[in-house]
Amino acid sequence: MSEALQKDDASIRASRERFVALWGQMGSNWGIPRTMAEVHALLFIRGKPMNTDEVMDALDISRGNASMTLRNLVDWGIVQRVHRRGDRKEYFEAEQDVWKLFRTILRERKRREIDPLIHQLRECRAGGSADTDVQENDESAAAHNARLEELLSFLALVDLMCQEILQPGEGSTDAMELAARFMERDT
Repeated sequence: MSEALQKDDASIRASRERFVALWGQMGSNWGIPRTMAEVHALLFIRGKPMNTDEVMDALDISRGNASMTLRNLVDWGIVQRVHRRGDRKEYFEAEQDVWKLFRTILRERKRREIDPLIHQLRECRAGGSADTDVQENDESAAAHNARLEELLSFLALVDLMCQEILQPGEGSTDAMELAARFMERDT
């Protein structure tokens, strides 16, 4: 192997390691387990299927951690199982289309976080539930509900933007236009 090729391999390897670390930190900041983000980053940046042993070796993680993480990534829909003819091992590959990847993550985060939050905030409104502690008097209940309605209004916009982005085609453009109209409202 030529010296130039060895340097390129070392450079690519170092760049991949920086990317995996960066993606892991970003995932951690967003509430995603660091290892889950790092495994995803590794599969994404490599761009080719890897088996569990390769993932374990590359990230220096245990078999249990690798297996559980790969299963979670498959459940999220951003990693797929791949079969190699003549090989009994399971291989995994990350979604390579960035827009499809983003939409899949957005769909899952919306389902797991935004939808339940909207539902629970609606239940927090005074007068709409058995919670009479909130109804100290009509004025405080009205102020309480007004604050929640403002928050629910914002989350309804976020939900609508998510739905637009998740639509096939030009959804992201529609979502950007919707966000621009919302921002103009406050200026």
